Amino acid sequence: MERILVIGGARALGAAVARRAAKDGYEVVVGARDAAAARLVADEIGGTAVRIDLQDETSIAAAADRLADGVDHIVSTGSAPHDVRAAELDHAKLVEAVTAKVIGPMLVAKHFAPVLRPAGSIVLFSGVVAWRPGPGSLVKGVTNGAVEYLARHLAADLAPVRVNAISPGVIDSGAWDRLADAKAGLLGKSAAGTLVGRHGEIDDVVEAVMWLLRAGFVSGETIHLEGGARHKSA
Repeated sequence: MERILVIGGARALGAAVARRAAKDGYEVVVGARDAAAARLVADEIGGTAVRIDLQDETSIAAAADRLADGVDHIVSTGSAPHDVRAAELDHAKLVEAVTAKVIGPMLVAKHFAPVLRPAGSIVLFSGVVAWRPGPGSLVKGVTNGAVEYLARHLAADLAPVRVNAISPGVIDSGAWDRLADAKAGLLGKSAAGTLVGRHGEIDDVVEAVMWLLRAGFVSGETIHLEGGARHKSA
């Protein structure tokens, strides 16, 4: 049975990936900064939990030690949004954002390189905002853009382990529920901005993740999962 570590697996998209992986027969390890939340999801799906915080290298090293008998796949969904204009940047929050998307996954590669099995893979998460710059998206755009290059370079560095990234558009993953009545408007606007005429659903992303786990001839790539939004004229 192949083992998959889902970092950020205690909530939203990460939890959906963990549930689907368990359903598909993987041995799932739910990794999260909140160990109790990770255990709740792990208990639900018959997996195990491990504390792993992309902001804390010691937790990454400890998780790798705990899983020293081998991991086939790692999926990292971590993020730390800092959606402000350049004049409002906060240094600490900027560092957290870059760490969640770039530095943290690099440290995961560092500590898990001896643990990852040769036919395995890593799936990282970028986002369409990297290709659609605008006011207030500076940090998110740059960090998500960096993930594309991170996937390319890690793929070369860790070969034959495969490394790829998924770049979703606006996905109804639960992240927008906080907008209450405004959520429908945001999703409607997103749908109008795609070539396929709809916003993304969480299953769209989960299916892409599961495909990449099995796509043995794909490495160093970023899969754009945004309904053609980058190609839609204004």
